[in-house]
Amino acid sequence: MHSLTASDAQIRPARASAGMSAISIRNLSKTYASGFQALKDITLEIRHGEIFALLGPNGAGKTTLINIVCGIVTPSAGSVRVGGHDIAAHYRAARAMIGLVPQELTTDAFETPPATMRLSRGLFGKAGNPAYIEKVLRQLSLWDKRNSRIVTLSGGMKRRLLIAKALAHEPQILFLDEPSAGVDVELRKDMWQLVRSLRASGVTIILTTHYIEEAEEMADRVGVINKGELIVVEDKVELMRKLGRKQLTLELREPLAAIPAALSGRGLALAADGRQLIYSYDTRSEGTGITDLLDAIRNAGVKFKDLQTTQSSLEDIFVGLLRQGS
Repeated sequence: MHSLTASDAQIRPARASAGMSAISIRNLSKTYASGFQALKDITLEIRHGEIFALLGPNGAGKTTLINIVCGIVTPSAGSVRVGGHDIAAHYRAARAMIGLVPQELTTDAFETPPATMRLSRGLFGKAGNPAYIEKVLRQLSLWDKRNSRIVTLSGGMKRRLLIAKALAHEPQILFLDEPSAGVDVELRKDMWQLVRSLRASGVTIILTTHYIEEAEEMADRVGVINKGELIVVEDKVELMRKLGRKQLTLELREPLAAIPAALSGRGLALAADGRQLIYSYDTRSEGTGITDLLDAIRNAGVKFKDLQTTQSSLEDIFVGLLRQGS
C-alpha cells in the first residue's frame, strides 16, 4: 500500500483554532429507553493530531460514545464540542469535521469507488474534485479498481474503501471503529501504516479496537472504558510505566517441590512443574531488589542455569484494569 505523507497537500485538512481540543466531551451520559445506561458521566479531551485508542470489552460503551460524537445517537446529558462547535447547536459544522469508518461493511454495492466518494462529497456540499478522489484511491491501493462495482471487491478492499469514503469530504477528525476486524495480518499492518500517515498529514485519529496490539503499536494516548465508565486516560508510554510490571524468570537446574523457607516472603512463585522461579516487580520502583534476591537464592542453595526478564504488555495492563473494575 502506498502511504500518505505530510507532503500530500491535497488531502491535508485545515487545522482548527490553535490551543483548542479536537473533541471536548463534558459529563456525557446516555440511558436508552430500555433503562440501560450505556455511558456514565464521561469527560474527555482529544488533542489535535493525536492517535487516541479507546479500549473496552463488548458492550462497554465505545460505539455509543462514537455515535454520539458523530451525531448518530442523542445523549441523555452532557455536551460535546468538535473543533469548538457544539454538536447540537452547530451540527453541520461539527459533522463536517468528522469522518467515520464504521465496523459494518456498508457500501453502495453497485457503484464504483469514485462514484461513492463523489456521493459522499456531495452530501457535505463539496464539488466532485476528481484529482482529490484519485489521490485518495491511489493511496489506498484502490485506483486499479476504479471501474469495478463495489460488490466485486474483496473484504479487505471494501474496508479500505470505507476509509476512502470517510476521507471523501476532507475531515479533520477520523473515527475508526474496529478498523481491522476480520482482516488478515498483512492488511492490518498496511492499515497501521496508513493511520500513521494520516496522523502525519494532520488528521486526528480516534481508534477503537479489540486488538490490544494495535493500540500498543499506534496510539499516543489510551482510554479504557468499561460498563459505560471511563476508567483511565493516559499517555500510552506513561500508562505502561505506571501500571506495567516486569517479571524475572529463573530456569532452575533441578526442580523444586516448594519454595525454600529461607526465601519465603520474597514474592517468589514456582512455575513449570517447579522448574521455574518467578519474581514480579513494579517498574516504578527505584530499587527492584533483584541483586539482593539473587544472593538470597544462591545462599539458599538453589541453582539456576538461565534467567530472563519480560515486561507486561498493554494487553496485560488492560486485562488488569478490567479485573479491578469488575
